[in-house]
Amino acid sequence: MNHTLNLGFRNFLSPKRFAATPKSLRIGALIRGNPTRMGCQGLSTSSNLNGSSSIQPEESTAKCKIAENKSANNNGETNERMTVQELKTKLRRVGVPTEHSKDDLKCTWNKFFAEEVDEVVEDEKSTRVNDIQGEKFSKRKAKVKEHTEVMTTVSVNKKSKRQTKQTQTLADINITVETSNKIDISEHPIEPWTVLAHKKPQKEWIPYNPRTMRPPPLSNDTKHVKLMSWNVNGLRALLKLESFSALELAQREDFDVLCLQETKLQEKDVEAIKQRLLEGYDNSFWTCSVSKLGYSGTAIISRIPPLSVKYGLGILDHDSEGRLVTTEFDSFYLISGYVPNSGDGLKRLSYRTTEWDPSLSNYVKELEKSKPVVLTGDLNCAHQEIDIYNPAGNKRSAGFTIEERMSFEENFLKKGFIDTFRTRHPNVVGYTYWGFRHGGRKTNKGWRLDYFLVSESIADKVHDSYILPDVLGSDHCPIGLVLKL
Repeated sequence: MNHTLNLGFRNFLSPKRFAATPKSLRIGALIRGNPTRMGCQGLSTSSNLNGSSSIQPEESTAKCKIAENKSANNNGETNERMTVQELKTKLRRVGVPTEHSKDDLKCTWNKFFAEEVDEVVEDEKSTRVNDIQGEKFSKRKAKVKEHTEVMTTVSVNKKSKRQTKQTQTLADINITVETSNKIDISEHPIEPWTVLAHKKPQKEWIPYNPRTMRPPPLSNDTKHVKLMSWNVNGLRALLKLESFSALELAQREDFDVLCLQETKLQEKDVEAIKQRLLEGYDNSFWTCSVSKLGYSGTAIISRIPPLSVKYGLGILDHDSEGRLVTTEFDSFYLISGYVPNSGDGLKRLSYRTTEWDPSLSNYVKELEKSKPVVLTGDLNCAHQEIDIYNPAGNKRSAGFTIEERMSFEENFLKKGFIDTFRTRHPNVVGYTYWGFRHGGRKTNKGWRLDYFLVSESIADKVHDSYILPDVLGSDHCPIGLVLKL
């Protein structure tokens, strides 16, 4: 069950609304075209972000079941009798972390249902189920066992009332999980990134919440540039998603430059995509893998014309996979990079740490002799234990080996480049990647692999370095940097 809603962008046109309640976004196209369909043909949206969406009759019935379930769960006597294991079982079924004390688990359980039930009660008044609900509430002084029997009768398709106590308890849990999938809770979405998810959290660590941790936007009087970066994990796959609108993402974030990694495009695809870019973003630069088609690939899309553009490192052994694009602007260089993954069995670990990383480090230091440098992208390294959910279990996993972490530090951080997010948020757990395989995004079990590194000389110009965990469409989410000029 995925509580992170897959929504379009239609109602993100209002900056006020997003500032108050940011919603999960599904991304599906970076182009404009047929306004009636999303994907590579168009930019229209298919999902509405309004909190009041229509509810089908069966959903009303489901809502009544949740209201009853909430009443049972909030009964003080029932809560006191619940064991830690019962609480953990219920919370796991709805995708909520369970590594807490019993009191914390009870608090989390009650809080999880508080908002849904408030919405449910209003809607259930016009349904037949409400009659049963009203009858139940008129007997509040009845025994807990009788209360549970009524709930079970309503929610389990009129099964026998003579079920055992154990069967009733299991039915109660199943009702909760099943109906949570049906109810529209767009006004109160679950935001898993706001829950501290880490195997070995330190006392001072807190979860990243972009709604409360981002500074106010700069005024128009302050000259600045807004950069974004995103590993899209296959642009063509992204374009097939139906509720995508790059237009509304651009209106919501108002970025000047968008850097992409892992586009997986071939050179023959680029021109067609360039012809359908958003109006105003007329400058785009793409590099594709030629050694392995449909692999890697990076790009920079900008509404600011650059002074110059360069592809690759200028080293033949490193430039066949389309991993680097560099654009020069008036006051800085911007690099969109996709660092090689060490791969299954760490087959490319030596290449990555002894060849690629030193070559990239030398390249950016050479650029830095004339202008400050901003290096962004998927750098394929969770630098510290705070940057990965399960550090102990991934010590020999690509992206968290000691060799990669030391290389990241030696070739970039110790050479004067600043990790902007970690500098601004030293004790904040914020991830940018969640593997599809284990559904890590639902429980925020992720990695921070995407970075904005900047030259030390412009570190004090960073106004904001942030993560957008609510934007869906890839196994990575976008990151952003606001830089004063």
